[in-house]
Order: sequence, then C-alpha cells, then structure tokens
Amino acid sequence: MENDGDGRGRQSHPETAIFRSGRGGRLSQEAARNESVQSGNLHGLLTKKLQNFDALSEDETRALDQAISGTRSFAPDTDLVALGSTPVFSTLLVDGWAARYKTLENGARQISAVHIPGDFVDLHSFLLKPMDHGVLALSACRVAMIPHERLREITETQPHLTRLLWLNTLVDAAMHREWLVDMGRLQTVVHLAHLLCELYQRLHAVGLIAGQSFEFPATQASVADILGLSTVHVNRAVQDIRARGFVSWQNKTVTVLDWEALKVFAQFDPTYLYQVRRPR
Repeated sequence: MENDGDGRGRQSHPETAIFRSGRGGRLSQEAARNESVQSGNLHGLLTKKLQNFDALSEDETRALDQAISGTRSFAPDTDLVALGSTPVFSTLLVDGWAARYKTLENGARQISAVHIPGDFVDLHSFLLKPMDHGVLALSACRVAMIPHERLREITETQPHLTRLLWLNTLVDAAMHREWLVDMGRLQTVVHLAHLLCELYQRLHAVGLIAGQSFEFPATQASVADILGLSTVHVNRAVQDIRARGFVSWQNKTVTVLDWEALKVFAQFDPTYLYQVRRPR
C-alpha cells in the first residue's frame, strides 16, 4: 500500500473493535426521523433543513410534497445513483445514510460526501449528466424520487424555493471545499474530530440528535474511505479521540461528551454550513 507517512491510503485489514456494543439514543432518533415519514410527509427533514436558511411558505411545502413521485428502498453497499448514469429524477434521502464516492482502477475508493436523512444526494443531476461519480448506501436506505420535470416546474413557478434549493447545492460545494482542506492539512485525529463536529451540527439541524448522541452507521472501512486513511490509522484515531474524553463511540452510536472542547480541538467553524436563517 502507498502511504504518505500519515496513514493516508487504503489497505486491506480486518474490522477491529472500535465499535463496541451500545444503543445510545437510537429509539429517540428513529422516532424523530420517522415522524414525518409516518404522516406521509416524505420531505419533512428536507423542509427542516431548508428552514435553517429561510422560512418556507405553505405553498412551497405543498410544491415539495406534490413533486415526489414515489419511494424506493436500498440495501447497504448498493448504489442509489450509479456512475455514468443519466438520472431522470433526483433522489431525496428519507431514511439511512449514503455516501458520494469514486473508485480508482486499482479498486481504492474515496468518499467525497456523506449524506444524512433530509439530503438530496443528487440534486445536481437535474443539470449535470451523465453522473461523474456514484452514490452508495452506507446503511439500509429509503429514498423519495422527484422527477426532473417537476423540478423544472418548481424553477418556473417557485422562485424563492428555487433559490433555497440552489443554496442547498452551494452548501454541498462549501462542504467539499472544507473536506479538501481537512484532508490535505489536518492531522489524522483532528480530521476525524472535525468530521464528527460536522455530522453533529448537520444532524442537529434536522432533529436527529438524541441528547448528545447520534447514529453513525458506517463501517470502519467506510470511515477509512471518508478520511482517506487505512483502517489501521482509523482505529488509532478513534482510540485517540476517545482517550482525550471528547466522545464515547459505542457500536454505531457516537455521544459527544464535551462539545466545546471537541470544537476547539477540531478547529471547527460551522460557517461553511450556512445554518443561519435570513431572507434569501
């Protein structure tokens, strides 16, 4: 395996025991996540996310509801969106976690974005075709499909909602820039801490934090692909961040024990997430 001295690279390695048994706030998070789904409001978490940018009118939420044409379910490790495809609809993640990724000729995989419930995983496919990357299910996923024809209608009849959806894609781009800086310049354990801060902040914005805990349904290999590290270095980084007392990481549940200390250590500034409501 090629390595730059900081463990950045991939190597085959069996899963080690960084994920210990524990349930954390799982039931509370599932209740929050499923509240809108059970009522038929499939865009509920997207609405919460957009309302962090600006208020939505009843007409705008109705337009989102009417745009959804159906749902699909995906098993872990299957593609929601395939590399090279030309989607005719955009995919809204309702339940589960997904990841944007590319795979090299030698089989090495790099994850360039993590998607949580309420995220459009490929809103950009409305205009960018064919897809230059894939979107993979990190866990079992349920998605809502919005045909591009209906997105076109929204752009023609709902200018304010269109601006919020545009802003949503711009925030995706801002996160890409932040990830690029983090991967290139932060030490391994600081990079992991920054990732946890980002996920905590994003999940909090859509009501998926239970107490101080959140679900992180990624395997150790997936975390390695997110950070651009080997699984050995991921294990060491997790042990390090635990030892510092910032988080408890049990099974698939991360509990933040000292949020302020974690933010300082991670050099985390949430400005790039643009979670400030103002007229758009």
